[in-house]
Amino acid sequence: MSAPIDETPRSDANSSVGTRNAVRQLASALAADIARAARRARPRIRHSLMLIKLLLLAGIAVLVAAGGAMLWVLHDTGLEVKAAHVSPSVLIEAADGRPLGRVGAFGDQVPRESMPNILVNAVLSIEDRRFYSHWGVDPRSVVRAANANWVAGAIAEGGSTITQQLAKMQYVGNERSYTRKFREAFLSLWLETRLSKDEILTRYLNSVYLGAGAYGMAAAARNYFNKDLQTLTLSEAAMLAGLIQAPSRFNPMTNPEAAQQRAAVVLDAMVEAKAIGPAQAAAAKATPAIVRSSPRTVPAETWFADWIAQHEFAKVAGTTSRPMRVRTTLDRRVQAVAERVVNNALDRSGASLGVSQAALVAMRPNGAVVAMVGGRDYKDSQFNRAVDARRQPGSAFKLFVFYAALRNGYSVNDVIDASPIEIKSWRPENYGGQRYGRLSLEDAFAYSVNTAAIRLALDVGLDNVVAAARELGLTAPLAEVPSMALGTNEVSLLDLTGAFASIRAGRARLEPWGIAAFGPEGSGLRQLSPPVGITQELTHQQEMNELLERVVTSGTGRGAALSDGSAAGKTGTSQDYRDAWFIGYSRDLVVGVWVGNDDRTPMHRVTGGSLPATIWRDFMTAATPILGQPDDAVADAVAAPSDGPATPACDVKACSTAYSSFRSSDCTYQPYSGPRRLCEWRFDPSSSIPRIARAAAASGSCDADACGRRFRSFDSATCTYQPYGGGPRAICDIKAAE
Repeated sequence: MSAPIDETPRSDANSSVGTRNAVRQLASALAADIARAARRARPRIRHSLMLIKLLLLAGIAVLVAAGGAMLWVLHDTGLEVKAAHVSPSVLIEAADGRPLGRVGAFGDQVPRESMPNILVNAVLSIEDRRFYSHWGVDPRSVVRAANANWVAGAIAEGGSTITQQLAKMQYVGNERSYTRKFREAFLSLWLETRLSKDEILTRYLNSVYLGAGAYGMAAAARNYFNKDLQTLTLSEAAMLAGLIQAPSRFNPMTNPEAAQQRAAVVLDAMVEAKAIGPAQAAAAKATPAIVRSSPRTVPAETWFADWIAQHEFAKVAGTTSRPMRVRTTLDRRVQAVAERVVNNALDRSGASLGVSQAALVAMRPNGAVVAMVGGRDYKDSQFNRAVDARRQPGSAFKLFVFYAALRNGYSVNDVIDASPIEIKSWRPENYGGQRYGRLSLEDAFAYSVNTAAIRLALDVGLDNVVAAARELGLTAPLAEVPSMALGTNEVSLLDLTGAFASIRAGRARLEPWGIAAFGPEGSGLRQLSPPVGITQELTHQQEMNELLERVVTSGTGRGAALSDGSAAGKTGTSQDYRDAWFIGYSRDLVVGVWVGNDDRTPMHRVTGGSLPATIWRDFMTAATPILGQPDDAVADAVAAPSDGPATPACDVKACSTAYSSFRSSDCTYQPYSGPRRLCEWRFDPSSSIPRIARAAAASGSCDADACGRRFRSFDSATCTYQPYGGGPRAICDIKAAE
């Protein structure tokens, strides 16, 4: 049996078909798998693209935010050098030209090359050792400070760079907030791109506050050591650098031990920074810096200086940022007497009488303030009770009531009703509950009878009482109520004393003043006349003098009587003994005294005729001889010495009238600048020419232009002017150039 010959070909054909089918199936499966994979991958791709887009948008947003932040930080920032202080520096001088100290901040701009290396190295070592290597913000310092503060459990170290400190001082301010720190950091980076390191350091050293009103290293060197920067020793440089952290705590004037300890810390830091060697540091510690301040730079720290700077300076100088020098009317000797008398009285009687504070102001009859005490101790309280305190004057206000009565037809001898009075259930009483019938104005004023004063005020009209107060220069707000006659409106001691000075001078609205000359520091002074007010004469000066003298001779002010009988004044006591006053004058001075407590607690039955009158009398007794003899006690001529050649006699009367500093013993006076000068006015009783004209001729020609600018009343024909306080014309002593 033979095999079939066609079996093998059919089998190959089937195999080929199967293979093709398998390939097609595999391709279809792969396509399906790819399709399925693509479908599964499509959301992931979309998500990745979305993420990339979000990251790009976030980056753009960050860049925009950073740019906006930079624009916000720098939108009003300039690169010009900014003054470290705004208020002007005013050097206050006494009437004799001696410095009393400085009020306000002061600073000097010094170039980098004028700053010694020992000072620069001291500052960099303690404040910012990596200053020349960082970009304005130093992360390493921030971490180090954070660690030091963590270990100490308190703020022991700061991380701010010098650039950051400069940004805070001149651009950002001291606000404690994250916003401020954010701006400070951006500004620091910006400053580093715009200014050189030396420029940043120079600005910093010229503007950093170092205590006692001194801004910058140059001002501090003058203030504490009376030196230029070039002459600083290592110990002095270390002390100045140490002040940066806490100027008040390390002030060498008030806390020398703490200042020296801080300087030692700076010296150790300099050794660590390899700015100096250990031997140099040890030598500097062995000879620590000693304060040698100048009276021309130290803070004045007196109530009088504060009054000049805060109230009077702007009246004559306007607004200025330049350092100024002011020659005042203060007499240092009289000021010392005032302080001694006030302190002695409070030490002696303050505790037993329940009195903790007192104030005194003294002025010449023309209103020139020669002494001012604003409280018990300036260091304890800078509040000026002579100027800024407003207290009830009590019966001292009756000055205006009785002056209003004289202006409206009353005389001192007229009789008025002083019996009890009731006004809308108000029944004012007299001191001690005393009752009176009818009294003369003179007696009612001398005994300070309240019921009489109220009736008198109502009779003449409360508006007329206010008008009388305004005529005498009182500027305080006055409520027109019946109780105003008893001094219920509040006034200041300075203003009330000025009103009494108007009575003494016989002139309306005499304004107290304290500046005799002023000018930019380092140049000449512009002389000033007393303030020009209303020249109207008081028509009832003599009657008011009689009333005020009677108070001292036989009234409530007997405790103020002077041995020469020249005292005149008025007592004042407010309700419940909260305030007590005595204000009055003699031939040479007008003086006001107030005593009381800042919290207005009542004193122990202290009246104006007790402690205030005693202070007033003691001060007058001690101060008057300092000012010289009264004008009417001065002889008309000074005789030549009997044991020497004849000396031409000066006209003492004319000289003493013209020059408040005139000394009859040698016929000299003290100009506002320079040494004493001889008064060349000669007394010639045979001459019919007025003394002032003869004086002008004898003294030679004056500088008419300069005198005309200084004195509004200047007469070039006689080289004279009319003094503010009245009296004869005085000669202008500004000499014409040879």
